[in-house]
Amino acid sequence: MLAPALTKEDELHWLALRLVAGLGTRKANQLLSQFRTATAIFRASRSELEASGIAGGVAQSIASGCTFDDAVDQQQRMLEAGAVLIPFSDPLYPAHLKEIFDPPIVLFARGRMELLQSIMLGVVGTRRPTAYGTAAAERLSTDLAQAGLTITSGMARGIDTAAHRSALTVGGDTVAVFGCGVDLVYPAENRKLAAEIAEKGLLLSEFPMGSPAYPQNFPIRNRIISGMSVGVLVVEGAQYSGSSITAKMALEQQREVFAVPGNITSKMSWGPNLLIKQGAKLVQEWNDVTVELPAQTRRILIRKAEGRLGVMSLETEEKSQSLPPEIGAAGRALLGAILPDIPKHIDELLETFDTLTSSEVIAALFELELLGLVRQLPGKNFVKVW
Repeated sequence: MLAPALTKEDELHWLALRLVAGLGTRKANQLLSQFRTATAIFRASRSELEASGIAGGVAQSIASGCTFDDAVDQQQRMLEAGAVLIPFSDPLYPAHLKEIFDPPIVLFARGRMELLQSIMLGVVGTRRPTAYGTAAAERLSTDLAQAGLTITSGMARGIDTAAHRSALTVGGDTVAVFGCGVDLVYPAENRKLAAEIAEKGLLLSEFPMGSPAYPQNFPIRNRIISGMSVGVLVVEGAQYSGSSITAKMALEQQREVFAVPGNITSKMSWGPNLLIKQGAKLVQEWNDVTVELPAQTRRILIRKAEGRLGVMSLETEEKSQSLPPEIGAAGRALLGAILPDIPKHIDELLETFDTLTSSEVIAALFELELLGLVRQLPGKNFVKVW
């Protein structure tokens, strides 16, 4: 882990600045552009602060230093959680994020700090994906992580979770941006995933330690996902969903927007399909993303992932298509009938293969699940792992 060159006193001043009530991100950045450091801001008089365009009440809060007690508490919470503060002035602060209209003045982080300097791609989508959406998110996140991109998302249910897990599965890099403090986990069901990301990837938030996951935090969080990234890939989402909002932010931040086309009869496809109509790049495979990146970025990815790109060669793909020899005739027959995007109920499979007994079908499905070739969905439905 790379530790930022920040003294405890400096850290305390940055925390105190972040905790000033009524001081928004833009006003805080305005102060930093004039006074340069958080310490200098707190040394300024109230009249100097007001002359910088700060409201009287906020200027008084800064001048009085009333937030330092809470800042000390934040330092203790960070120590207990193993979190690190990354202020705007730190060399580790993501360069892309500094370019946006309202970058956060500090970031709270747990994990591999060096990922803040990696090439990130935002992968976002609905919390209620279809089997097709989940399969697309898993496949694309896997391939893009192997291509050297850091998969960045919000660790929400659905597409976000699928993106993070897929990157970790192949030993790739991933960053989860929270809408709460990095010492909390939301949703709670992702506690194990958060622990794995803290160990192998990076957990990130602009919200102080202990901050609950309020609904209004998530659109604020989304601007960080798009702001740090070279582009945003939207897999599934309704027309006015959070993922569509993130895509809009990406456009405003002059980032590339990519979208996976979907079934026109599915509401979950309205968002990405509309984005494609509006000019987003249509994505069918990982190379549809990387080919749109600047030449210098592509060169960095090639150098970084030279050894891993072999995984995507035709030779490897051919090997992956050959089935393990331990799969019996029943398993091979079932695998040919199960699709990656349309769930098949076990009753439908039993009717299709009426020459097999129910025990043979169940045993074959269990074997395919253990080998990671099919996945069981709620309600005894099965899809092929793409």
